[in-house]
Parts: sequence; structure tokens; C-alpha cells
Amino acid sequence: MQIFAPQETDPQETRAALVPEMVGRLVKLGAQVVVESGLGEKASWPDKAYTDVGATIENDRMAGLAAADVVFRVGKPPGPEVDALKKGTIHLSFLDPFNERPLIERFAGKGITAVSLEMMPRSTLAQKMDALSSQASLAGYQAVVLAADRLPKIFPMMMTPAGTLSPARVFIVGVGVAGLQAIATAGKRLGARVEAFDTRPIVETEVKSLGAKFVKIDIGETGQTAQGYAKELTPEQIEKQRQGMAKVCSRSDIVITTAKLFGRKAPVIITKEMVAGMSPGSVIVDLAAEGGGNVDGTVLDEEVITDNGVRIIGIGRLECRVPQHASQMFSANLTSFVEHFWDEEAKALPPVDLEDEILKGSVITHGGSIVHERFKNS
Repeated sequence: MQIFAPQETDPQETRAALVPEMVGRLVKLGAQVVVESGLGEKASWPDKAYTDVGATIENDRMAGLAAADVVFRVGKPPGPEVDALKKGTIHLSFLDPFNERPLIERFAGKGITAVSLEMMPRSTLAQKMDALSSQASLAGYQAVVLAADRLPKIFPMMMTPAGTLSPARVFIVGVGVAGLQAIATAGKRLGARVEAFDTRPIVETEVKSLGAKFVKIDIGETGQTAQGYAKELTPEQIEKQRQGMAKVCSRSDIVITTAKLFGRKAPVIITKEMVAGMSPGSVIVDLAAEGGGNVDGTVLDEEVITDNGVRIIGIGRLECRVPQHASQMFSANLTSFVEHFWDEEAKALPPVDLEDEILKGSVITHGGSIVHERFKNS
């Protein structure tokens, strides 16, 4: 069985879908691993690092795609590259399936088994394959690092001969994977005073375990989806949330928002009025910028300074700023997928079983059809 990892087509993408360490694991299984020349350059892995562990370098991208039984990549492929794949190829990547109907139909038309990493079940069994969470954890970390670089203050309290410097105040909105990593980085690692809010009261214990204060705002009944994501709020609940958060924002040096709605536009939870109530020099990092933004005033991939001197950072895919570790984690997620299903005797992946919990949740197209329940009739 041949696994092929091409370079990413998005010029802003710095991650590689396969790193040398994981090549070694796949080769040990019995797979033939082929990578496009230059695959790891942006993450500081030269071609030689791949050949040293058993990979073959392919200079002809389309030839590599045509010969592959399995394709590893980070982002969704251009249409012509889908056409280059042979029938039955398994393609693993982020696919943005809610917004890419023509691409999904193209996969189905070519008889490709398209696995969407966004749809990987949030279960103990699939945890090692959860690329969405692995990348979100890095984005949460990087959001704090970026905010610390832009803030005209230091994070920890410091006793000096000139007096005591108070710790920076950081407010994290949304306590998912990214939010928890931001809390740990800002408070435990950098010494800031951290507060956090989430619509799911169940996460209060996790917030407190990291030394942060959980902000309680009564917005009525809330909960989480079967996948562990926060449920969408009503307009009335969003307004109550905004009112409760306004006071916290006004005393915060840094606000980091992480509230995303899977497959839908991100909710605006920080209004212009709330931003206007913050002090000059304060920093907001909007991790939902690619989904439209949680902050009124966010501009994707830009930093905006408001009239009152607040910096709003809307840089997308912050995990791409640490490409070596981001690639390492992403590649481990894909390799774990292959290892989980690997047929040791056949030295290949077995036929796709759509009754399997993991495959049922993540396979979008198979056997010439759209097979995922969420997208069959949409």
C-alpha cells in the first residue's frame, strides 16, 4: 500500500501532513511512503530527513497522487488534484465539508473515500486521531504568546526596587481545547491573573484546576453537543452573555475569544461598545476570525487598532506559526488513523466498514456516493 503526502497548495500553509518520525512508523507497518519534494521545508525538514527513514521522494506531484492508495494532506485539495486520484483512494485531510459541497460531490464522483478530519468523533477511541483538537491546543498557546508580544506590559507580578508591577489580567472566552491551553499558558506558564467564561457550567472545575477564576453569567439553560461542543445560544442568551462579559472585558488587559460554531458563522460576542470600554493598549485575539469572528471589528489575517487604542488581532490558523510542532501533532493524528485500522497480514488498510464508529463519523464519501448522514441530503 502506498501513502503519498503532497505539499500544501495554500501559500500561507506552513504545516506538513507527514513528518520523518511518522514515516518511520508507517514504513515499519509495511507501507510504502512517498512524499513530494519540499514537503517539510517550511517546517525545517529537508528531503534527506525523509529518505533517511525510508521515504521515497517524488518530484511529479500529479504522478504521486495518481499512484497513491492513501493521501495525507492538511488542507482541502484543488479540484484537478481530486481528478488525478484513482478510484478507491483514501484521502485524509481537513475538508470543511459544510461549506465545500462541490468538492464533496467531486470526491464522490471519482469514487474516492474522503475522510474529513473535522468530523472525527470526540471519543476516547478516536482521541489520537483528533487533529482538530491537536491544532486547537497549539492555537490557544500561540494566541497568548502573540498577545504577550503585543501588550505593553509584562504578564507576571514582579517585585522591583522601583515598586511592584501588577500581573496582567487575561480573560478567556470559551473553554474548549484552545481555551484551556490559553488559560494554562497565560496563568501557569506566564504568571498572569486569568478569568474564563464558557456557556457550559461543566467546565468550571477544569478552569479552577488551572488556577483561573470561572466567571459565572446566568444566561439560562445551556449545554453541549454529543461531540462536546457548546450549543448555539439564542439571541436573548447572547445579549445576556454580552452584558455579563462587558465588566470583565473592561478590567482585562487581554481578551482571547475561542467560540466557534461547527459548520456555521461564529457568534459575535464582543461588541464595539465592549471594546470601547477597554483601556488603551489592551489586546484582543480572536481565534474565531476564520469563521467570521467573535469580535465586532475583527479583520481576518490583520491586526486592527481601534480609535480608543485597543488592538484586535484576527490572524487565522495561529498553529501555522509553530509549524514543526503543528506538523508533528497533525502527522501523528493521521498515522494513528492508519495504525488503528491496519491489517498486519495484508500489509494494507482493510475495506472500509461504515458501521465502524470512527469511520461512520468521519467518512464523507465512499464507493461513488456521499455516505455521511449529515451531508447525504443537504
